[in-house]
Amino acid sequence: MTQRALDSSGEHTPGPPRPAMIDAGAELDPVHPVDLPPSGHRATGLTTAEVAERVARGEVNDVPVRSSRSLTEIVRANVFTRFNLIIGVLWVIMLFVAPIQDSLFGFVIVANTGIGIIQEWRAKRTLDSLAVIGEAKPTVRRDGSAVEVSTHEIVLGDVIELGPGDKVVVDGTVAEADSLEVDESLLTGEADPVLKRPGDPVMSGSFVVAGGGAFTATKVGREAYAAQLAEEASRFTLVHSELRSGISTILKYVTWMMVPTAIGLIISQLVVKDNNFKDSVARTVGGIVPMIPEGLVLLTSVAFAIGVVRLGRKQCLVQELPAIEGLARVDVVCLDKTGTLTEGGMDITEVRPLNGSDEAYVHQVLRSLGSSDPRPNASLQAIIDAYPAGGDGKAAWAVTEAMPFSSARKYSGATFTEADGTSSAWLLGAPDVLLPEGDPTLDEIDHLNQQGLRVLLLARVPSGELDAPDAAEGDVPTALVVLEQRLRPDAAETLKYFAQQNVATKVISGDNAVSVGAVAGKLGLAGAENTLDARRMPTDPDEMATAMEQNAVFGRVTPQQKRDMVAALQSRGHTVAMTGDGVNDVLALKDADIGVSMGSGSEATRAVAQIVLLNNSFATLPSVVAEGRRVIGNITRVATLFLTKTVYSVLLAILVVCSQVEYPFLPRHLTLLATLTIGVPAFFLALAPNKERAQPHFVRRVMRYAIPSGVIAAAATFTTYLLARHHYSGPGALEAETSAATLTLFLVAMWVLAIIARPYTWWRIGLVAAMGLGFLIVLVVPWLQEFFALKLVGTTMPWAAVGIAVAAAAALEFSWRLVGRRFGA
Repeated sequence: MTQRALDSSGEHTPGPPRPAMIDAGAELDPVHPVDLPPSGHRATGLTTAEVAERVARGEVNDVPVRSSRSLTEIVRANVFTRFNLIIGVLWVIMLFVAPIQDSLFGFVIVANTGIGIIQEWRAKRTLDSLAVIGEAKPTVRRDGSAVEVSTHEIVLGDVIELGPGDKVVVDGTVAEADSLEVDESLLTGEADPVLKRPGDPVMSGSFVVAGGGAFTATKVGREAYAAQLAEEASRFTLVHSELRSGISTILKYVTWMMVPTAIGLIISQLVVKDNNFKDSVARTVGGIVPMIPEGLVLLTSVAFAIGVVRLGRKQCLVQELPAIEGLARVDVVCLDKTGTLTEGGMDITEVRPLNGSDEAYVHQVLRSLGSSDPRPNASLQAIIDAYPAGGDGKAAWAVTEAMPFSSARKYSGATFTEADGTSSAWLLGAPDVLLPEGDPTLDEIDHLNQQGLRVLLLARVPSGELDAPDAAEGDVPTALVVLEQRLRPDAAETLKYFAQQNVATKVISGDNAVSVGAVAGKLGLAGAENTLDARRMPTDPDEMATAMEQNAVFGRVTPQQKRDMVAALQSRGHTVAMTGDGVNDVLALKDADIGVSMGSGSEATRAVAQIVLLNNSFATLPSVVAEGRRVIGNITRVATLFLTKTVYSVLLAILVVCSQVEYPFLPRHLTLLATLTIGVPAFFLALAPNKERAQPHFVRRVMRYAIPSGVIAAAATFTTYLLARHHYSGPGALEAETSAATLTLFLVAMWVLAIIARPYTWWRIGLVAAMGLGFLIVLVVPWLQEFFALKLVGTTMPWAAVGIAVAAAAALEFSWRLVGRRFGA
């Protein structure tokens, strides 16, 4: 048989090796050359002794499968931060110059860092355990037998078997090829599958789209091509996260504000004011520390980590953390029908002979086709189940030539030597591909498709090359094979969820569009009647995007078209998620904003997906969406709390510098305020359920509320402080002024918390009330008054502080509603 490769147009072109891409993987080890089997001979693989010898020499695929950061990296990332360094230096200074209560902020940072490390460690353990469950195990030949081993157990010279959907895990040279077609697009960017012959190189990172075979490992470990590309990569990445990048942007602005303000405060308190040195240092530190939103990064990490653990309990492997966030932002979900809306298996409901064909003869052809492919897809497996070799006492015919199914071709084929010695060639595949347009048989097929049934055409073709461009020309329709697909019981409820959340659902399949639409209609998909055959899909990206927005179901879609469809939707500003489980979904999964693979899917799809549903349940997706919304919505809430504190701290420092007065607070005051109005409530709010739809522009949304809130809080606090300076005099005046200012700031900060806690539930009301009660206890318990240096003197100034706080609360309500009306909630 003349072997050929398919180009993107569907025509057949010669498929020679591509030296420019393959050279890196083609070289054999110069020290320990790998013996390749003679062409045409079955490679038996290594012996146990040879494997042990290679392991001893270090010729093993030792690149670790990393699903998360190591413990050392986790500790380093949580401890060695810019703000931890600043706070650490200030903490050491305070330990020497002030009472222990003014150093409490340091202990809070230690606790925060510990919490961050523990939570991320929990997430790591969850990820690692799930990664082991979801890890594909290549089949290698050892001691003449095929065995499954972990990827890291492969050694140089191993013979590794390949089938449709298998990923090439190390570099090697093809030892056996049975119509083996390999997609190297993830390495080269070229979408055309490449036909491989014995002796051709294959590179790690490519995957099989059709056929099968085996290859001999020539480069393993860090020598392999894909390992070189991914040396610095880890699945526990933080790429393309608006939340993370937004927080980084905020922290950058905070740093810029902090430096000049802190310098001015230091000069003001240590040089301009002639105070006690230790007291001046304490008040300077008290002005600098609250500028740092130290808990914001912690809570973001904790929220992500807990999200990973929660999803892990549902057998959902999150290979990239922002996938949790990204899926919450998705407004279009593209679904592959097979394996997503339907279960993998199918059942034959009917075989209809055509053109007077003998039914028993048709069954024998199907029996022989089932035996021709050692790696059957779901459709062929249904045929094998219905017509097994040896069934009815009949053996399959001898196969003289075979062509496995390809998503690009839409059919498979085989040539047989029948029992009487005659030769016959057959194709089995999509009727609307194998039959000319207008053929009367298509009307019958269309009627079956409208019932949601899948129909394959069995056609006899003239003897010749099965994979020739004109193989289907002159074929004789012999029978229709009618298959019923098993609907996933949870698919309808999941589609309903997406509809309720205003997430558009697009079903993209290689099957007949009418059949796919009928299946989608049974599951209650809105717009399932709007179907489009992808062969009539416009190629212009803008026109394709319009067609995508106007229709809900697409059939006869090629793998490259799936990729183009995702790109077309993205060009219209949509955030696109793609689900799938087959090799024909790999390109689209890789390019989608979020790729979701089923755990039972091919190794190639699991490798490129950000989320793997190990339980193969499409119904897990709403949980991922909900988790993402919880993270985004809650972090937006608590970020407003933290940045309000940063804004009022910076403004208070500027006002103090300009007014040439003592800074009103000691570190202990602001530690108390931050704990009661931000730290404790933020922790609970960050982990609470939240079903709000994710909104873009995180930084702008947070700052729109944080800036006016911080300005109002700073203005109210400084007004109280200035009034108190005029009201109090004599010994202890500064302490009384500080207490009055602290009361105002606490009440204003509590009102900000009360706004952010909306809409109220019983536990949110209880949380706000508990924080207020905590401050009241500090004010009335004598030893706590002394510990925190808080004692309200007289009645005039305390009530004035309350009155100013009430006016500030009214201003807060007005500003928040104004921002909400002008910019949206």
